[in-house]
Amino acid sequence: MMIIFRLIGESFRFAFDALRQNKLRTMLSLLAITIGIFTIIAVFSAVDTFRGKLQSSVDKLGSNTIYIQKWPWSFGDNYPWWKYMNRPQPSLRDFEALRERIENAQGVTFEISTNDRTIKYRSSSVEGISVWAASHDFNKTWNFELQDGRYFTENESKNGSPVCILGSDIADGLFDGGAPVGKQVQILGRRLTVVGVFKKEGEDMLGTSLDKNVNIPIAFAKGVLDIQSERYGPQITVRGKDNVSLEEVESELKGLMRSIHRIRPGQEEDFALNKTTIISNQLDSMFKMVNIAGWVIGGFSILVGGFSIANIMFVSVKERTNIIGIQKSLGAKNYFILLQFIFESISLCILGGLLGLLLVFLLALGIGAATDFHIILGLNNIALGIGISIIIGTISGFWPAYSASRLDPVEAIRS
Repeated sequence: MMIIFRLIGESFRFAFDALRQNKLRTMLSLLAITIGIFTIIAVFSAVDTFRGKLQSSVDKLGSNTIYIQKWPWSFGDNYPWWKYMNRPQPSLRDFEALRERIENAQGVTFEISTNDRTIKYRSSSVEGISVWAASHDFNKTWNFELQDGRYFTENESKNGSPVCILGSDIADGLFDGGAPVGKQVQILGRRLTVVGVFKKEGEDMLGTSLDKNVNIPIAFAKGVLDIQSERYGPQITVRGKDNVSLEEVESELKGLMRSIHRIRPGQEEDFALNKTTIISNQLDSMFKMVNIAGWVIGGFSILVGGFSIANIMFVSVKERTNIIGIQKSLGAKNYFILLQFIFESISLCILGGLLGLLLVFLLALGIGAATDFHIILGLNNIALGIGISIIIGTISGFWPAYSASRLDPVEAIRS
């Protein structure tokens, strides 16, 4: 074991001696390794960061949540819109029938939304907001917290009381840090009393933040909007019980909706059951292609770097041929010479890899300082970068090391 540590120490010393004595040659040879590691790790770090942010946005929708809508979610080409355009919109009748019959759901809501509305309070106003109207179980089918006030009572939801819950950005814009609960605001041509304020969430990748939303009971919206109009995107949201799988909830929903719509056996459904796994699977496919592109682009640089490192090692063997002869004449085994040069090659590659990781870290810091998007250089990607460097160093250094280990000591000393 001590011999191995001594070998590693000597190899690092030889590697740094080569770097110090031939700075330009060594740095040019390490450049390709540095660029390759930088490309691969930068792509992987960006993908991991994007994936994490997008997945957290998807998780906010609920991993055990199904959306009953007219249009199915699809991200491919050749979307057969003509098959779906004549489908009926999800209706209040569907919602009420589902709520009475379904067994595996902890919450069922009927929801609509309308955008680009203006809300006013005295002389203050906020434009470009979204108004969401939902039935009482909205707090069971959507993940949110309140920073002030309360949620609607069952009587307020059922009777369509003129009450609302404001997003944090709207509350700040209208009341400038004052207490909004109990105040009356004007929206959709009506006056509504503020009963709560959503906790600030910040922007996410899918735009699902409640910061610029106003929530009102669906029974109240029924008096001011045509809640069955397609322009408001009516949908039924169902969240399954925690101890029930998504497949069971989906199977029950499909059977109930076919029964409610009186669809005969063998006849195609006239509704879509959309779920977040559709988005997650599409994200996986997309990021898989990006990862492959990163491997291809970075792989070419690493391949060039591998040949450069091998060239350096052949030169190093040539320069130290007489030293190798002396070592072997003093009893050094072939494996000692072999490992010495392989470790030297690995040391050079690790140096190039660390430079690449340093560039990724500096790039992440620069992007984070210039924008609100912070790329995370995780320990898994750091380990991957160092692992690739070790593999390339081993492969690139093996043949020069093997040729050095096979030298005849007498001929080596004479050279």
